[in-house]
Amino acid sequence: MTILQDFEGRSALVTGAASGIGAACAQALAARGAARLWLVDVDGAGLDALDLSSEVHRITGSVADEALWQELEPQMAGLDHAVVNAGIGAGGPLAELSLTEWRRVMAVNLDGAFLTLAASLRAMGETGGSAVVVASVTGLKPVPGIGPYGVSKAAVAHMARIAAVEHAKAGIRVNAIAPGGVDTAIWESGEDFQRSVAAIGREATIKAMAKTTPLGRFATSDEMAATICYLLSDAAANITGHVMVSDGGFTL
Repeated sequence: MTILQDFEGRSALVTGAASGIGAACAQALAARGAARLWLVDVDGAGLDALDLSSEVHRITGSVADEALWQELEPQMAGLDHAVVNAGIGAGGPLAELSLTEWRRVMAVNLDGAFLTLAASLRAMGETGGSAVVVASVTGLKPVPGIGPYGVSKAAVAHMARIAAVEHAKAGIRVNAIAPGGVDTAIWESGEDFQRSVAAIGREATIKAMAKTTPLGRFATSDEMAATICYLLSDAAANITGHVMVSDGGFTL
């Protein structure tokens, strides 16, 4: 019997792989039999800390660095799967943001996602494959104070749809996932988050933030990785150009 979420012998790229959703994806793919993993992150120590059973190529650098992809792309020829995950957060009302801050977020979240996906699609060639772009519910539902983040995530979701249409004839599926609140390190840089942690602790802060989610909790990185692996796998063979919302009901 074919196991539809078995990645035995396959290769995959994961960006933002040193922590959070990216690390969970790397671990899930390795556990499901992936033979080769290319893992990219600016946090080299985080990449080194991952203990995986697959053959692992760890690349320390920014996804926004075009030279990184020019060097890496030939090494990934015949790539089967890609998780376009690397991203950074941002805060502040739009009218108060500098262009420098806007561009800082777009460079990683949008330009970096474009470079990652484009290189992955070329590496897959005409042999088929699948990619998942990590977007966000903030790209679907307006949330004040995180303008460049939300705009970048709306853009990458639509980029996934366009890529899905362009590469369907090559047997390449491209989907996106739009998580709601996920308990990852991306929150740590927020000043409001830091103040709350100092006052009531991290666990209580996350619990308070989750009150606007109907299910009453934030998701785990492992839960997001499980959904991403489903979209990458043969179990989702007829799904492409879809933005899957996994938000505990937040957009309701």
